[in-house]
Formats: sequence, C-alpha cells, structure tokens
Amino acid sequence: MKIRKQTYGDCNLIGKNVERLRKMLNIKQKDFIAKLQVAGLNINPTSYSKLEGQIRTATDKEVYIIAKVLGVDMLQLFEFSS
Repeated sequence: MKIRKQTYGDCNLIGKNVERLRKMLNIKQKDFIAKLQVAGLNINPTSYSKLEGQIRTATDKEVYIIAKVLGVDMLQLFEFSS
C-alpha cells in the first residue's frame, strides 16, 4: 500500500481512521470508492482522497455509508488512536 505523501489536515475527525480501517481490510482506494458508489454514495476519487486526508469535511451521509461499507459502528470512525 502507498504511504501518504502529504500531512493530514484538520477538517474532519474520521479521515485517518477511515484510511487505517480500509488498509487493514486490504482494500485499494479505487475499490473502496466503487463500493461506496454501489452503496449509494456519489463520491469521486479526488473528493474521497481529500476526506481521508482530512482536507475537507465529511457529511453525515458519508460517515454512515463509509461505516456501513467498512462493517464498523460509526463511532469507531471517531476513535482517537495513539
């Protein structure tokens, strides 16, 4: 898996966890975006990348569908890791 080249922003709280969980499941970003689209989230690769990088905010719909596709409780997306 690729290593992040840019530092994280501060526009959302879930980006790092979404990226971590996605990578734990060995899902490539493009494949994850396809799963999100099938689940009803109209998101493009640039917008999703900015969400993971915490460069843009995440909507409630995005949080809900991302958690659903990852198979986790929405609160897990907000957990802080050390």
